[in-house]
Amino acid sequence: MKEEILTKLNAYITARIMRDPGRTLAADEPLISSGIVDSFNLVDLAIFAEDTFGVHLDDMELNVDHFDTLNQLADLIQARLD
Repeated sequence: MKEEILTKLNAYITARIMRDPGRTLAADEPLISSGIVDSFNLVDLAIFAEDTFGVHLDDMELNVDHFDTLNQLADLIQARLD
């Protein structure tokens, strides 16, 4: 399941945020701290994750501690699904 989450998150970020759908992000590539995802995109990414995976993400989790890599975000989503 985690691989499916990673794939969907990668596709969303590269296509909708980066506008580079041919790119593949590494699972541990920094997103927020590198500037790929900014504060405006962070909210959109959270909404996408909630809608796509049917989970609730708390506003307090929208930070570099939970959203800085695909792995972190996928782990958070996976924990909510279990």
